[in-house]
Amino acid sequence: MIITKSKKLPENFLWGASTSAYQVEGANLTHGKGPSVQDVKTVPEGTSELDVCADFYHHYKEDIALMAEMGFKTFRFSVAWTRILPKGFGEINQEGIDFYSDVIDECLKYNIEPLVTMFHFDLPYEIEKKGGWSRRESVDEFVNFAKILFENYGDRVKYWLTINEQNMLTLVGDVIGTCNLSGVTNKYKKLYQENHHMLLAQAKVMKLCHDMVPGAKIGPAPNISLVYPASCKPKDILAAQNFNAIRNWLYLDMAVWGRYNNLVWKFLEEHDALPDIEEGDMDIMAQGHPDFIGFNYYSTATVEWNEANAEASSGDQQGGSCEPGVYKNFSNPNLLHTEFGWEIDPDGFRATVREMYSRYHLPMLVTENGLGAYDKLTEDGKIHDDYRIEYLRRHIEQIKLAVSEGVDMMGYCPWSAIDLISTHEGIVKRYGFIYVNRDEFDLKDMARYRKDSFYWYKKVIATNGEDLG
Repeated sequence: MIITKSKKLPENFLWGASTSAYQVEGANLTHGKGPSVQDVKTVPEGTSELDVCADFYHHYKEDIALMAEMGFKTFRFSVAWTRILPKGFGEINQEGIDFYSDVIDECLKYNIEPLVTMFHFDLPYEIEKKGGWSRRESVDEFVNFAKILFENYGDRVKYWLTINEQNMLTLVGDVIGTCNLSGVTNKYKKLYQENHHMLLAQAKVMKLCHDMVPGAKIGPAPNISLVYPASCKPKDILAAQNFNAIRNWLYLDMAVWGRYNNLVWKFLEEHDALPDIEEGDMDIMAQGHPDFIGFNYYSTATVEWNEANAEASSGDQQGGSCEPGVYKNFSNPNLLHTEFGWEIDPDGFRATVREMYSRYHLPMLVTENGLGAYDKLTEDGKIHDDYRIEYLRRHIEQIKLAVSEGVDMMGYCPWSAIDLISTHEGIVKRYGFIYVNRDEFDLKDMARYRKDSFYWYKKVIATNGEDLG
């Protein structure tokens, strides 16, 4: 609807931005940190390794000071599991414990609330070699990791996120370097058994958080992207419902209600891929009780009906894919695209928020949203990223409209606080408010520069979203 009676954002709205450990920290196999699946994967040809990234490990004080200059109310970052537990289990690395303790204290020095993601695509390699999330033991390994985090940081961290983009780990794990399907005869059985264990681990960790850290708030962080039908044909509507369930609602239905989505259950049944569920699992799932929904949003997806004899294919993190007899990706002709081919849909952002809130009625926190682009550093040390400002402005406008419609929005943490290594395209695909002076293979001086979007976002935060000009 057209909004003429607007409401302001809450005074305690959490303005900030996000990063992840394996993409920003560097020091990937030093200071006691063990290897994760990200450290042993083959990076795409022409992109840099993850051994330095933005070198946040050695620059965190400078970087957090710049975030404070922007006026951040929160900073979302992830803890590298293998920096705390080099093997994922067993001996604790005290140097890793101390590093994140220092990062948390540095945030609090500037009254920035740490928003901690426990797991962001970086499963310990020693656990992966044993079978990763396919093993029932992975549930207790993750719970043990979470317990260590709560014990060491629960006195200072109020906001927690469990698993980043669990749906992407299931749907496109081979694309993002978190899943090896070689030799697997039924990929659905493997992936959705892993998914069941992650859902179980998440539920246990949410309950553990409430038990160990009174007053803390915890939630999931899937990538939620409303799926449009390609047309008003009834079968296209069915296809959109199918993919919405598989891409989105499976993960949130379980996190919030502790039950499997019926359409996904049928999809798995058709593929002989129903997960092995032990006695008591569903009781554990029902005890998760998230306090809010964190979610990453970049664009919507569009699908059309797909006949049963079509060939299956993988998609990317945002668009659809092809599942015979279920749905097929469709390029939306009504949307613009980024330089890297991702669709831009601010209205779809609001539509996604509306749909989530109508289903779950929980506070919502945007944990990623952003524009990757080929930013250029000028000779006088400037980065003119007006395209990023326009992208973020249009999405924040939609948050304000959603709030006016009665949606409970907690905060906005776009991707990313500083430039980091993209999952697919390396350092050249820049997202940050802060420019890191390095190229794909030339580290240069790693100096930090404020982009035009830095100053714009500072103004946005200072006015609590009232001045978006």
